[in-house]
Amino acid sequence: MPELPEVEVVRRGLEQWVAGRTIASAEVLHPRAIRRHAPGADEFTSRLKDRTIVSTARRGKYLWLPLGQDDALLAHLGMSGQLLVVAPDSPLEKHLRVRLRFDDGGNDLRFVDQRTFGHVMYTELVGGVPAPIAHIAPDPFEPAFDDEVFATKLRAKHTEVKRALLDQSLISGVGNIYADEALWLARLHWARPTNTLTRPKIAELLAGVREVMASALQQGGTSFDSLYVNVNGESGYFDRSLEAYGRRDLPCSRCGTPIRRDPFMNRSSFSCPRCQRKPR
Repeated sequence: MPELPEVEVVRRGLEQWVAGRTIASAEVLHPRAIRRHAPGADEFTSRLKDRTIVSTARRGKYLWLPLGQDDALLAHLGMSGQLLVVAPDSPLEKHLRVRLRFDDGGNDLRFVDQRTFGHVMYTELVGGVPAPIAHIAPDPFEPAFDDEVFATKLRAKHTEVKRALLDQSLISGVGNIYADEALWLARLHWARPTNTLTRPKIAELLAGVREVMASALQQGGTSFDSLYVNVNGESGYFDRSLEAYGRRDLPCSRCGTPIRRDPFMNRSSFSCPRCQRKPR
């Protein structure tokens, strides 16, 4: 699933191509793509017609296109969602779900989703944030993110540190890949209890989260297959820089010990047995 860097790459691309443009029409080609918009396709399309996209915004793994101060088009890419900017006369994609045309006759904005786990919806804004995600914590790049508040809440969790990093009510935008990478940078095992972490260690972990995601952003995100692309259909290449995730049995670049894979929440966790000592 795309994490914060991948979604931010898409947001930046959309800012360039759609901000300031007026929607001439919206077309829903698959109802599942707007399943969170309860009134249905007709109401969805009527809400968007003749509205101008003011800008683009993001929190964690969600992005939205404000249509003014009070409402927006919210998108979550799910496992395979893509927001593509393409010429209006381009052939329709096999898995096209929603299509926006603009009154200037320029490029379409198309939501393509092979697995249909993603979605788009029209929504009201609450304090500048879409109402359905108002409960999600700020991400570590937002001015609203408070390091001290995060540290206090993390220590109070009494859970494994990786589970806490994936808790979107505590910190948004961090997924499985970047959690493993940040823990490797901080030399923390994924199962380390959060209540045993010192504040300096938490600060080191946060620095690792920001470092790895900033690096990924510079490289266009992480693409393991063709399902994650930016708005122009290009893949990211941060996977070439991964230190832990997906590197089972390959040598740790710090100490040479083979990276270990452990089952974790129906997924996997990768760590160095020497650099990231398992807690007793």
